[in-house]
Amino acid sequence: MPRGPATLFASCLATSILLAVAFPGDIGWWPLVFVALVPLFFVLRFCSVRAALLCGFTSGLLLYLMLLYWIFIVLARYGGLPWFVSAAGVFFLALYMSCYFAAFAVLTRYLFLSLPATLVLWLVPALWVGLDWCRGWLLSGFPWMDLGYTLYEMPLLIQVADIGGHHLVSYCIVIVNLWFFFLFSGKGCRRPAVLVPGLAFLLAVLCYSGLRYSQVREYLQDAAVSRVVVGIVQGNIEQDQKWSEANLQGTVDRYLRLSEQLFDESAPELVVWPETALPFYPQKGRFMAPIHAFTAAYKTHILTGAPWYSVNGAAVSYCNGAVSIGPGRLLEQPYCKTHLVPFGEYVPLDGFWGLLGPLVESIGNFTPGRIGEPLRNGQLRSGILICFESVFPDLARLWVDSGANILFNLTNDAWYGKSSAPYQSLAMAVFRAVETRRSLVRSANTGISAFVDPSGEIRSRSALFVAWRESAGLVLLEGRSLWVRFGYGFAPLCLLVSMAFVFWTFLNENSFGQEAACKRPD
Repeated sequence: MPRGPATLFASCLATSILLAVAFPGDIGWWPLVFVALVPLFFVLRFCSVRAALLCGFTSGLLLYLMLLYWIFIVLARYGGLPWFVSAAGVFFLALYMSCYFAAFAVLTRYLFLSLPATLVLWLVPALWVGLDWCRGWLLSGFPWMDLGYTLYEMPLLIQVADIGGHHLVSYCIVIVNLWFFFLFSGKGCRRPAVLVPGLAFLLAVLCYSGLRYSQVREYLQDAAVSRVVVGIVQGNIEQDQKWSEANLQGTVDRYLRLSEQLFDESAPELVVWPETALPFYPQKGRFMAPIHAFTAAYKTHILTGAPWYSVNGAAVSYCNGAVSIGPGRLLEQPYCKTHLVPFGEYVPLDGFWGLLGPLVESIGNFTPGRIGEPLRNGQLRSGILICFESVFPDLARLWVDSGANILFNLTNDAWYGKSSAPYQSLAMAVFRAVETRRSLVRSANTGISAFVDPSGEIRSRSALFVAWRESAGLVLLEGRSLWVRFGYGFAPLCLLVSMAFVFWTFLNENSFGQEAACKRPD
């Protein structure tokens, strides 16, 4: 195999394109994820440390530029930033994300050259998952589009998420890539001692996933399981019109009209409106009379996103909230969004980022809330995930661990325009249902709204940028999955074990001699 710069770049480009096409979006051809890393592995087996670093950076940068291009829409169109500042924002975020890819490439090369394939098969996936986990919490965390999310439309393949979260699914995907890489590598990698254990593990995962899927689906059909009818309303309010004073009454009227249409077909106990569907402070009472009249007339409740303020002496704080509105009353304690979006809902190191002021001037500097008791409404104990919070598995886990028997994801994806971001956001929300074994209701202003059952099956979903309403009967499961009980255990363990082997081989170089998975470059 040629070893020049052209080969390195072609391999980086191939990995980036295969991954980008596999992730959710207009194409979203998920089977490619099982071979996408193979071109990268082939060049890592012979390249230098410097080349591995460059190859990792290049692959990561190209991939995340293709995955995160929609941030330009957020910054330029709705944030009011100059195009060159918006482009720089996308570039530097992609550059930061590519650092993890570069670290993976360098450390994988080292493992290839230091350890036998029988160990590499398990340690390289552990390294990938460990770095993903770090990306999920460092600098407030941005766990956007980990590998496992490519399979969100294949519930039969993702049931192991109730054990180790989406990270366990990512682990299996990297093993498949390594298995194919070893299959087409040298004789030392094609030995049964290498390929058979990997294949056996993957078959065991498939058997578990298929069995759990059947069990959950069968349980969902049990007449004794508690059920509730929930309605979703997708208002499709344009972002540049949403906060206009002249449009406030029209916004309320549209949501009420769509909500009334739900009752032509069913009688939902709860109607769910998206994040900031009420673009005003509900406690001021303005525009609230027709909403209270609706809940009284139909004997229902509305769960909606709305800004909220609290007064403590002379201090006033604001939050991005979710409130439950019943006949003639508004719950006093809303849920306030816990994990805020940096440079969207608050400005880190405020005062040092003058150019970013236009991005936040319309929504202010919000105060984070905390996860406590689920919002209660009849038999519902609701865990709320507002917008960006659905990408953080631990938030959904904390809600269920606190007693939630259903999850609601309220979001306003109008910020993203007609891009791949709404598909990506939906994909991550699907995994929250599987991990926690809870029904999930996703209400999005412009889409994609959806009902997801505890098996990860998307029962119904909306199109983008259309007004939409639908109701569905959902199961209310109790009990806690292994993921809910133990949370982040698998991913940190992966990081610990993989890095322990890296340090061990560094201190005991050449301990495996000719048994290393790949020969050292000449």
